[in-house]
Amino acid sequence: MMKLGALEAGGTKMVCAVGNEKGEILEQISIPTETPEITVPRLISFYKDKGIEALGIGCFGPIDVNRSSASYGFITTTPKLAWQHYNITGVLKEALGIPVGFDTDVNGSVLGEHTWGIGRGLDSCIYITVGTGIGVGVISEGRLLHGMLHPEGGHILLQKMPEDTYRGFCPFHENCFEGLAAGPAIEGRWGKKASELSGERKVWELEAEYIAQALVNYTCILSPQRIILGGGVMHQQQLFPMIRARFRELLNGYLKTKELEDLDSYIVPQSLDDKQGVMGALKLGMMELERDT
Repeated sequence: MMKLGALEAGGTKMVCAVGNEKGEILEQISIPTETPEITVPRLISFYKDKGIEALGIGCFGPIDVNRSSASYGFITTTPKLAWQHYNITGVLKEALGIPVGFDTDVNGSVLGEHTWGIGRGLDSCIYITVGTGIGVGVISEGRLLHGMLHPEGGHILLQKMPEDTYRGFCPFHENCFEGLAAGPAIEGRWGKKASELSGERKVWELEAEYIAQALVNYTCILSPQRIILGGGVMHQQQLFPMIRARFRELLNGYLKTKELEDLDSYIVPQSLDDKQGVMGALKLGMMELERDT
């Protein structure tokens, strides 16, 4: 049995795990994301004597995933200043002496769902996390989508509703998806956390509007066979029927495919009990090991 390391590197915590090629997680701990000087030695200490053959990292970003770049494997222009231009991949590879796979946290999540979850067997799917921020991971033609950088789907621009007076919390855009619909936007607009607003229908009608707008854009551009929604905000299960209904209205019959005939199977919740990021990191480690041999 193969032994692999997985690191889901988030802005507030680092989820460290050891697992195998079946996606089974054998051991897992969580370490606060402080400065690299404090956090990275703790990561190395966890993985050092576990006998892992490779490590996969699904990381907060932006990051450099271009293998021909001098800064490949770096966290780049993150708002977490201590981690800006930090070579997380290189440091861990040198310390552990094993292959290290590297991608965005949401690409890790879509990879987990595509390998072991509700995206399995599909040629294309996208995973969207709606939580503290919003990110989009994309599988296209069976492969993770990159490009000049990597998808930054949380920052597509949306049509703001006339009744919505909230500016949006993104410092770059007043009307991007993340700024209008992530957890901090819900709290900033309504004065309470999403978990305290479950019974407030107007909260979720507006949230569903913005998510549905974004999903129509992704559907038209990426043409995924399935859209998977995760993250803390999506624990509000009442959102799903509202999103599907508004998505259908906004698409307005423009696209006709067998997938779009059944929106209950097209727009779906994550299927791996919030472990899709860690499981995807295991797969990133496997892929890097295969590449290295």
